[in-house]
Amino acid sequence: MATPRSVAFYTLGCKLNYSETSAIGRLFEDAGYAVQEFQDGADIYVINTCSVTDFADKKCRQIVRRALKKAPDAKVVVVGCYAQLKPEEIAEIEGVDLVLGAAEKFRILDFVEELSKAPGKGMVRAGEVAEANEFVNAFSFGDRTRSFLKVQDGCDYKCTFCTIPLARGRSRSDTVENVLANARRIGDMGVREIVLTGVNIGDFGNGTEVIEGVRPKKEAMFIDLIRELDEVENIDRFRISSIEPNLCTDEVIRFVAQSRRFVPHFHMPLQSGNNKQLREMRRRYKRELYEDRVAQIKALMPHCCIGVDVIVGFPGETEDDFLETYRFLNALDISYLHVFTYSERPNTPAYERADHVDMEERRRRNKMLTILSEKKRRHFYAQFEGGTREVLFEQSKEEGRMSGYTDNYLKVDLPLQPELINRLGAVHLGQPLPNGSMSAVLAAHLPAS
Repeated sequence: MATPRSVAFYTLGCKLNYSETSAIGRLFEDAGYAVQEFQDGADIYVINTCSVTDFADKKCRQIVRRALKKAPDAKVVVVGCYAQLKPEEIAEIEGVDLVLGAAEKFRILDFVEELSKAPGKGMVRAGEVAEANEFVNAFSFGDRTRSFLKVQDGCDYKCTFCTIPLARGRSRSDTVENVLANARRIGDMGVREIVLTGVNIGDFGNGTEVIEGVRPKKEAMFIDLIRELDEVENIDRFRISSIEPNLCTDEVIRFVAQSRRFVPHFHMPLQSGNNKQLREMRRRYKRELYEDRVAQIKALMPHCCIGVDVIVGFPGETEDDFLETYRFLNALDISYLHVFTYSERPNTPAYERADHVDMEERRRRNKMLTILSEKKRRHFYAQFEGGTREVLFEQSKEEGRMSGYTDNYLKVDLPLQPELINRLGAVHLGQPLPNGSMSAVLAAHLPAS
């Protein structure tokens, strides 16, 4: 069999996965492969997986089937968190040829070269699935408007519902100098906005070396990193993807409030609005701290967008517990929710509990919070009707339209003007639209740049 020369990718899960898929894609491009769109077929399909929920696992199986429907003779490679946690299970999926764990996926070309010599299908060749313990550079590129830049990986937290520390390993970080170099490189490619990503980016500063069981002293922390990034002149905007409330310090909040390039947008996972659940989840804060973080942000940046992760149906969550969470969220000055239905994850303490919540009840609670999220988003949008804010324009999926986000994460929708794509410009904001964006008109003609 001739060496395959085309590759297509599919990414499941978080922004960190998207950054790593792009990094893997550049390895293939540098080796002479043509990168194809998923729907166009390819000699090799690489599926980068998530395993936060049971749905993510099922989605992987669906994507394998879709890939082989497009290209029945293609080689299918599965990488990512699902591959790290359950390599044997993936190896049993019909059509999968190669399974690579977290420590091997950036050496994918070595394995693919061997795989390409294998006749036909039917034999799974798996790389060694070792513990992830090194930091590997990654950033996304393809959408010229923004890039997801990985600055941290792994997690030392032990939340009772989460398998990410098992899949991603311990917390480790890039150096400030390398992050700055990557940011400048991204800017040189024409990208205007960078989203900082990681598993626990507020923990930035943890190193990659452990000597005699002692982690080296932190030379730089997250606040030091964002201060340095604020001086990178060829990037217009930086956005913090997600930060734990106990690591979103007053110092970080004050910095963003006066920053030239960091936008007023925080996404902080809460998970539950009652302290009993937070304790049983082994979260590192109480709801009072979360409430204080929101108050501090809004005191300095009343216009700031605040997103919240929350889990419904965690084992032992009673109706009273859930309603306490609902009332807490309803009273908070937040902008939107990401609602997750608790999913049983083997090898976690929560999985072993006997007091699991009925699935239909979990779905009901999810629906209630999803409705609350929409009310929060509309209320947040309504505060800016009739005002003017700067937007980074991008191509809309809808023909003849363009969209974009303000600094504080208001999504706008307006008629396409191709010359404005990937440019910043002021708009007058109108009313919220059914599609989750706001109507808008250009505030003024924008000169060519």
